[in-house]
Amino acid sequence: MIAEFGHLALALALGVALVQTILPMVGAQKGWANWMRVAIPAANLQFLLIAFAFAALVRAFVISDFSVELVAANSHSAKPLLYKISGTWGNHEGSLLLWVLILALFGATVAWAGQQLPLALRARVLAVQGSIGVAFLTFMLFTSNPFTRLANPPFDGNDLNPLLQDPGLAFHPPFLYLGYVGLSMAFSFAVAALIEGRVDAAWARWVRPWTLAAWLFLTIGIGLGSWWAYYELGWGGWWFWDPVENASFMPWLISAALLHSAIVVEKREALKSWTILLAILAFSFSLIGTFIVRSGVITSVHAFASDPTRGLFVLGILVVFTGGALTLYAIRAHSLRTTAVFSMVSRESGLVMNNLLLVTATAVVFVGTLWPLIAELAFGQKLSVGPPFFDIAFTPFMVALAMILPFGAILPWKRANTARSLRHLTGPIALSLALGALVWSIQTGGRLLAPIGAALAAWVVLGALADFAERIRLFQSPATALRRAANLPRADWGKAVSHTGFGLIIFAIAAITAWEVEDIRLVEPGQRYEIGPYALRLEKVEQLRGPNYVSEQATLTLWQNGRNLGTLTPEKRFYPVQRMPTTEAGLNSGFTRDVYVVIGDRQGEAWAVRTFIKPFANWIWGAAIIMALGGLLSLSDRRYRLGAPAAKRPVSAVPAE
Repeated sequence: MIAEFGHLALALALGVALVQTILPMVGAQKGWANWMRVAIPAANLQFLLIAFAFAALVRAFVISDFSVELVAANSHSAKPLLYKISGTWGNHEGSLLLWVLILALFGATVAWAGQQLPLALRARVLAVQGSIGVAFLTFMLFTSNPFTRLANPPFDGNDLNPLLQDPGLAFHPPFLYLGYVGLSMAFSFAVAALIEGRVDAAWARWVRPWTLAAWLFLTIGIGLGSWWAYYELGWGGWWFWDPVENASFMPWLISAALLHSAIVVEKREALKSWTILLAILAFSFSLIGTFIVRSGVITSVHAFASDPTRGLFVLGILVVFTGGALTLYAIRAHSLRTTAVFSMVSRESGLVMNNLLLVTATAVVFVGTLWPLIAELAFGQKLSVGPPFFDIAFTPFMVALAMILPFGAILPWKRANTARSLRHLTGPIALSLALGALVWSIQTGGRLLAPIGAALAAWVVLGALADFAERIRLFQSPATALRRAANLPRADWGKAVSHTGFGLIIFAIAAITAWEVEDIRLVEPGQRYEIGPYALRLEKVEQLRGPNYVSEQATLTLWQNGRNLGTLTPEKRFYPVQRMPTTEAGLNSGFTRDVYVVIGDRQGEAWAVRTFIKPFANWIWGAAIIMALGGLLSLSDRRYRLGAPAAKRPVSAVPAE
């Protein structure tokens, strides 16, 4: 009966979402305060109903209720508890329920924490958010019901996809969806502002924390997904430009642009029209990602197997919301004009260039991701767009972004004196060039990528530190610097930390790409071999049995200069229920490198062993954590926690008749 109650809760949530969409919007147009206030209990009730439904589905997975079709298709009684729970969202229907749960959570959060918002704006924001809920709840109830029962339940389930039975993939989707769906709030604020015909500094201050939260969660989610691909798939890489990887990366790029653009609106009330457009596009790219994952039009290891009907439904949602928002944007464009002016050399210009590079980079990823589909539909040609295209087409924009970042951050608003601004960056420029030259001189026959990457990374990090030092007047006196640092807004701390993380990830990518060492060979038990400064010996390969899999696990001992560094235990697993193999890499991680080993097939008495030395691999995910920490610091800024105060003016509210 719990499953039936969960289904009923979703149906009731759809009705509540309809009320949340219609009554507050009408109330805001008519000035009826009591109708506008309906949005608050409606948003709360919708969240509670969907939360109950989600809890009912989790319970079905935990107790292995195989009378629920979704549980029978994606779970197994022998599966560990963590993967029973994560199996809830390891499929199309369950992940869609998580999607609408997070959507409702963001709406309820505005209802809880939006007291500083003007009543009409909050009503419109929640109405737009409710309309998105209507679309996805309808999609779920009519095409993707997670509570469908089986007339004849099986004795046991079909198990979860083995690739998803991993801690990284247990937590990756929730964080990713918090980012994907969090951008719906920026969209709702943008559409509400267009309807109201007003975009100002207060609006930018209200919309920025929601965008920042979405960007923060996307950063964590993408980082977790990259980390999982690195150690789980056994291919030794951390990013493959897979269509579904790109589907999460595009909203991340656009939301980064939106964050920087909103600063200009907040500080100078410029770029209003552009910022609204970015808010619309950010959520639109989230919907494009949903379409890619659920339509089946593009093949990916991450995609849900789904039928074209569902894809058409998602495409319809994308067209309605994106098309509707862009039409409203075109109608209201005249009301978004600004009188703010700034020179070509100013912080505003730096942020404009930042935006153009991020948006162009997004366009490159978008074209590369969808071009195989377009080519097949339009020209009947089957094409493959892989890493070489993206590396060549995308990298120059990120290099340019890194080059201008310290300049843009240190320039004053409105008008800048170039010579005076550059004086603060002479030290970072000299040190960055010196570091690049040092790397070039000590590497033996390495690629040019490493010294360029090191110089560029140092430039970004040192530029961020120079900007921070200038803000706190570091070189005046320690007492002054400490006082100014304590009083500095957390958003400025967050900017410095995030930019530092960006610089570190540039260095890590350049280092692992330029200096990676790979070795493939056949190794017999007891045989010792060398790779770089390390020596390994294959001790044994043994058969093991896990909860729901069988495994061939190798044990290798690792030495460096005669010193024992421990053992590595790569595995080849086989899941009998799904009849699917997986690879578990053996890792020995250090601060400056990973030794990465994968065991292959047996050939006679020997085993195929693939070994990598991956310099600074962990810095990639460490840098992602640092970037996310910077976002968290900015999000904790008092200005964004409290919001901008509403203007003190009399509000005439007409009671509804």
